[in-house]
Amino acid sequence: MADDDRTPQVRALLQQYLHSWLQVHQAEVDPADQWVEVQRGLVIYVCFFKGADKELLHKMVNTLLNVKLNETENGKHVSILDLPGDILIIPQATLGGRVKGRNMQYHSNSGKEEGLELYSQFVTLCEKELAANSKYAEAGVVVEHGTYGNRQVLKLDTNGPYTFN
Repeated sequence: MADDDRTPQVRALLQQYLHSWLQVHQAEVDPADQWVEVQRGLVIYVCFFKGADKELLHKMVNTLLNVKLNETENGKHVSILDLPGDILIIPQATLGGRVKGRNMQYHSNSGKEEGLELYSQFVTLCEKELAANSKYAEAGVVVEHGTYGNRQVLKLDTNGPYTFN
């Protein structure tokens, strides 16, 4: 998603999965590593760029949750809301990287405080959107999310490289 000048404000990557585990607290922070486990659904990797603001969040949530990329048993493509499936949201600063020489640079990414605020609001909006969806609530599916600013340890089982940018 970009502003009117076509400068990117956020980059999101979507990936289908069958089963996944995400470490939400690292051993250095919490002596007992804490993992969340989610069943079939969608991973949303997200990176906010400098200049991103909260006005883009509602459109972003609507777009990402309604895109029809999840395949049903009969081969039909539906949104994660129609599937319904679990959602795993992971902050991913590397999506903002650019190659310069042989190194990656992340000068376009938002600052830590701004990124954390946008990420937190994005997670909250996703949770609210899903809570308002009766089909989603009836299925008992969950929304889990990674910890902003930490490396994300992820174990993912997929039935193909279904990754979308």
